[in-house]
Amino acid sequence: MNKYIAEFIGTFFLVLTIGCTGIGAGAGVIAPLAIGAALMVMVFAGGHISGAHYNPAVTVGVLIRGKVNAADVVPYMVAQLVGAGLASLIVIKFLRAGVAVTPITPHVGPALLAEFLFTFALVYVVLNAATAEGTSGNSFYGLAIGMTVMTGAFAVGDISGGAFNPAVAFGICVLGISSWGNIWIYLLADFAAAVVAAVIFQMINQPMQTTPIATAEPPYETPR
Repeated sequence: MNKYIAEFIGTFFLVLTIGCTGIGAGAGVIAPLAIGAALMVMVFAGGHISGAHYNPAVTVGVLIRGKVNAADVVPYMVAQLVGAGLASLIVIKFLRAGVAVTPITPHVGPALLAEFLFTFALVYVVLNAATAEGTSGNSFYGLAIGMTVMTGAFAVGDISGGAFNPAVAFGICVLGISSWGNIWIYLLADFAAAVVAAVIFQMINQPMQTTPIATAEPPYETPR
């Protein structure tokens, strides 16, 4: 249960930050910075408990990687969606109540590509920074993950809305930032990107060798 609570809290604050910075005038460059920072601190806060996915696409990628139990996948996703939905309701009912929201109108082709590319980047970074044996025990994984989302938000936020996360896609639909008719774009692109990222990760990260590699020839025998 602790893992699911951690996933709920992390996703809640991620979507809460998206709602508060994405609705209302004057967001400017603040939104991507705040969103990336919120994800970073929540990853550091919950990483040791749940792995800090906060994203159903990441959960799928980590499942393929073999670093999450299959029995945890659905509860993780439920916790993520509930966290996103509750955060969105708090934003529109209390924190940004009465603020007019104009839904984005993404072009399907560019939005699909933008979501795919940066969700791929996000899942690829998560797997390499937080699950690879070669980076085990590092202290930078939260920064790497948060910076990836921030980079994507700056780069393609105006093209797709910059979700890179099906739970965030659900949240921005509740918030009115995106229309429900566009949610399939995020679901298709984000889950497809997670699968591709996980497969490529498995291809380029060979299993760690269990015996030392010989670095020198054995000594020659002394002639008799």
